[in-house]
Amino acid sequence: MTSREIEPRTFTASAPAKVNLHLGVSNVIDSGYHELITVFQAIDRREVVRLVVEPDEEPTRAESVVTGITTRWLYDDDLPEDIDTPDNLAWRAVDLAVNSFRNGCNHTAGVTHPALPKVRIEVDKSVFVAGGMAGGSADAAAALLAANHYIEHYFGEPYAPDHFTSSSAPVLGADVPFAVLGGNAVGKGRGDSLRPLPGGGTFWWVFVNPATTISTKLAFAKLDQLRANDPDLTPNMDVGPVSDALILGDPHALAKALHNDLELPARLMRPQLGELLEFGNAEALRAIVSGSGPTVALLCESGEHARKVRARVSEVFPRYTSFAASGPAHGTQMLP
Repeated sequence: MTSREIEPRTFTASAPAKVNLHLGVSNVIDSGYHELITVFQAIDRREVVRLVVEPDEEPTRAESVVTGITTRWLYDDDLPEDIDTPDNLAWRAVDLAVNSFRNGCNHTAGVTHPALPKVRIEVDKSVFVAGGMAGGSADAAAALLAANHYIEHYFGEPYAPDHFTSSSAPVLGADVPFAVLGGNAVGKGRGDSLRPLPGGGTFWWVFVNPATTISTKLAFAKLDQLRANDPDLTPNMDVGPVSDALILGDPHALAKALHNDLELPARLMRPQLGELLEFGNAEALRAIVSGSGPTVALLCESGEHARKVRARVSEVFPRYTSFAASGPAHGTQMLP
């Protein structure tokens, strides 16, 4: 393959953010980690990743075909300085897809390190960075799907699409398999062992980012510290109430069932969350910290209710960023 054979082409995919409807965290196990049981819901707030082929560049056999990455942010806030680097999950996902494909060629077809066109990555972010909604994982999931179609286009065979959830996706992060799957699902282990959940109806949310961050590692450490000092603070590993509420499609039942073991440490680490949660519990059906935070999810009764709640958020917390979204949403999807 030479540069003359490479036509300008873009491969575009999207993947959803998530909210944890239930997050149960075990005590520390022998490995030093925690076992999780969680119920995910994908929401229709999506990250978009484009692989833009560089037609004027010679194909490469290097480990990375990526020439660079540019992230566009929906909001006015500044992005972290280190976001557009090879450590970006979208970049890592493309590298993983390409190298897995090449390894498969080496073993099955005897082709040594086939050359591929170089690409640059463009990411349109609409999910809060480090907000507990798996925006980075959605980037990785979308990049995996785009890379699959990129490889299929140039070599006529896809890169292991059936392995997205079983091998490649978990390597990139525990939330990546769910971003691929979408819908509603129970996650066990690190959250990456998934079982889809049936559900009826649509649930409406308002998500509020309180202009702060929380380290996931420190949130787990804070939970361990709290439990060491309070034997009554035990893990909640029962997802039955949330599963039942999803089957009913009843937002009022879901509001009663929502639970997050990491909410208490998040509140203690960031006191402003307490005020936001109290506001949400008064204005919406229920408010809960999403994942390890700091984003707070406000469950609403309907789309109209969500619009009204978001308007109130803007009045009471003018410095906070918010958006309304619904779930469940589908997983990764190619776009025109």
